[in-house]
Amino acid sequence: MLRRLLRRCLRASPWIYHLHCGGCNGCDIEFAACLAPRFDIERFGFLLVTSPRHADILVVTGPVSKQYAPMVKRVYEQVPKPKVVVAIGACACSGGIWHEEDPENYAIVGSVDQLIPVDIYVPGCPPKPEAIINGLIKAALQLAEAR
Repeated sequence: MLRRLLRRCLRASPWIYHLHCGGCNGCDIEFAACLAPRFDIERFGFLLVTSPRHADILVVTGPVSKQYAPMVKRVYEQVPKPKVVVAIGACACSGGIWHEEDPENYAIVGSVDQLIPVDIYVPGCPPKPEAIINGLIKAALQLAEAR
């Protein structure tokens, strides 16, 4: 059953839109490593797109600042249904060191799930490319079930 589902998922070739909300760029570097020849997520059928209107999976990295919060909501609304949101890194999952040190921070809202619903969490600071690929495959399987 899992093989059938995986075949159906890979036939659809999920497209990814990467939304960076701030932070140290460590998660972005690891996500870029997933696109490089060593890990090459395109072999699983994933494709990085430049517009959220073409995406199936929304990948979010970094803590959400109060100034950027309306943009996160707008990008989420632009992704067509069915959609899957993946939060990559400690900042996107929990607000990171900026939110943990001072929950009353004037500039940081916190984690992404305070603004939009998140389906898959990939914790780590920064997470390894293998963990990111595992999270993206889980997102693709969830997307295939929704279709």
